[in-house]
Amino acid sequence: MTVWDGLTGQADAIAIFRAAAERPGGGDAEARAGSAMTHAWLITGPPGSGRSNLAFAFATALLSPGTGAGDENARRLVDARTHPDLTVLSTEGVIIKMDAVKEAVKRSQYSPSVGRYRVVVVEDADRMVERTSNVLLKALEEPPERTVWILCAPSEADLLPTIRSRVRSVRLRVPSVDDVAELLVTRDGVDRATAERAAREAQSHIGMARRLATNPEARARREETLRAALGIRGVSAAVNAAARLLAIAGDDAKAITLERDAAEREGVLRSLGVEPGQSVPPGLRSQIKALEDDQKRRATRSLRDGIDRILVDLTSLYRDVIMVQLGRETSVINRALLTEVRAAGSACAPAATLFTLDAIAQARQRIESNVAPALALEAMLVSAIRR
Repeated sequence: MTVWDGLTGQADAIAIFRAAAERPGGGDAEARAGSAMTHAWLITGPPGSGRSNLAFAFATALLSPGTGAGDENARRLVDARTHPDLTVLSTEGVIIKMDAVKEAVKRSQYSPSVGRYRVVVVEDADRMVERTSNVLLKALEEPPERTVWILCAPSEADLLPTIRSRVRSVRLRVPSVDDVAELLVTRDGVDRATAERAAREAQSHIGMARRLATNPEARARREETLRAALGIRGVSAAVNAAARLLAIAGDDAKAITLERDAAEREGVLRSLGVEPGQSVPPGLRSQIKALEDDQKRRATRSLRDGIDRILVDLTSLYRDVIMVQLGRETSVINRALLTEVRAAGSACAPAATLFTLDAIAQARQRIESNVAPALALEAMLVSAIRR
């Protein structure tokens, strides 16, 4: 089994990275000129297309000795993010901080300690403000010989033109529902019917499909979201539904972060020598406070992501409504709600459904611009009233 076997639906991109990883690690820049390998890569693709998975598979191949298939030891260290030649730049908050970028740039100057390359993976490279991006730009302009940067972002347009000009861009496509379902069956042991439904309802988003396939509570929250929108009959119902959707997003965010937060706190206390149930000494409280601040920032981002997931699900719902109105029932995503979708389609004209879809897109833009989510959701749901 190679490091590439756990990926799905990206054969063309995998071929590019596999060829690059199989290049010999020796030689100077002139010897490698014109080869498949370069010092900086940008992996772009829609959410859930597997950008990070491909980035870390490529990193594993580069950090492994031999042919680039990825050996078990390198894979284990990369999965744990503890490989000495790997630096990961990511954020649990809304943006990547300047200090984190400066530290990654500093580490990128080191020579590899055990492998062929030193690899820096930047997840969510679009979450850098312009002045932070300029710090990264300087590192890309004058890269060390054996350092490889791997950036991930939804699209090239999310990065500065000066950064785009210094990277080799590889675009990922949306994997098919069948590809994602097959991955859930083979990798996670999910039964095929559940895997197919999860992949379809997640619209081929790999991470979300896995969550829907393996977490009954997540499936229940999604269904409640859609039924709440379909049940709106007046302004007061729209306001109540907005509050309920916000609560569902909060519950979903807590479900994602709560277990991780507890494990992180336990690990930090253990590393500091504090036994379970023992009070934290005053001299160590600042470190615990820093951890709690990071977790609060992660919770804020997780809530925003949860709200956005709800709006994506609602988009799929009203897309189904207009498909039914146009006689295209075979392409419905939310097949478990087909009866309710038919009823919604018969209650209005296609133009009204398109107006609702526009309102959902506008709500996403407003929330991205820091409009209070409750207000944005209320305004959006009022447009979905069907008398």
